[in-house]
Amino acid sequence: MPARSIGTATISFGLVSIPSKLYTTNESSGDISFNMLHAGCGSRLKQQYVCTKENVVVERDQMTKGYEYAKGQYVVLSAEELKALDAVATHTIAFEEFVPAAAVDPMYLDKSYYLGPDKGGERAYRLLSEAMVQTQLVGLASYSARGKQYIVLVRPFQGGLMMHQLRYADEVKAWSEVPIGDLPEVKPAELNLAKQIIQQIATDSFIPEKYKDDVRTRMMDLINKKVEGQEITAMPEAPQGKVIDLMEALKASLGMADGGHKPAATPVADVVEIADAPAKKSRKKA
Repeated sequence: MPARSIGTATISFGLVSIPSKLYTTNESSGDISFNMLHAGCGSRLKQQYVCTKENVVVERDQMTKGYEYAKGQYVVLSAEELKALDAVATHTIAFEEFVPAAAVDPMYLDKSYYLGPDKGGERAYRLLSEAMVQTQLVGLASYSARGKQYIVLVRPFQGGLMMHQLRYADEVKAWSEVPIGDLPEVKPAELNLAKQIIQQIATDSFIPEKYKDDVRTRMMDLINKKVEGQEITAMPEAPQGKVIDLMEALKASLGMADGGHKPAATPVADVVEIADAPAKKSRKKA
């Protein structure tokens, strides 16, 4: 069944306007959610808003919105004023510059949307997609919607276009705030072993279908057992691994198969030989 658009937008490309539609990239399966129930009778609870001053429940028709401009001080906005704020939305994706895709660090990516052509925009839509493919550039644009202005990245995707909502620079925590201290020097022998472990499971492409949400599957299995009247118990905690020497841990990791199982014991001499000659493809037999 064709996807249902969640909104419309006009892509502004020079003097060319491309009518487009937005589609979510998310499937509805999502996370497992739980409802709050009354422990006494099992009925679902209803959320209520309580006035912190008068300690009374406030109904929807008695609510208004306000902005806290100072501690405990609010400026109240009427429905008409809130509507005026939303009126700045242009729903126009206006390109400001084109950059190589590698120039945008993935930490700035927030949400993703598919962009499809709207009626009358098919030719220009295809032209923009093909032009970005051949120039190997992606577009950075401003986009106003829902009373807020966003910075977005538009890139070619499987013959069409995809839009990624980005975070502003002041919305990203600075790396300098992460306390990593003075890191020790890397030893060449350890580095050689670490590189070989990486190369053992390196692949040329990302295949998302390979990865499954095992936690969600296990949770649904347990929930279904509970629905059927069975008791469910917590799984035993995984045993804590011993803290061992880094070099020994690297040696033990070498030769691990794709499935994550440790191989049969390998003579230390063989492992050291691999570390000394990382270009060697196979180890000698014991």
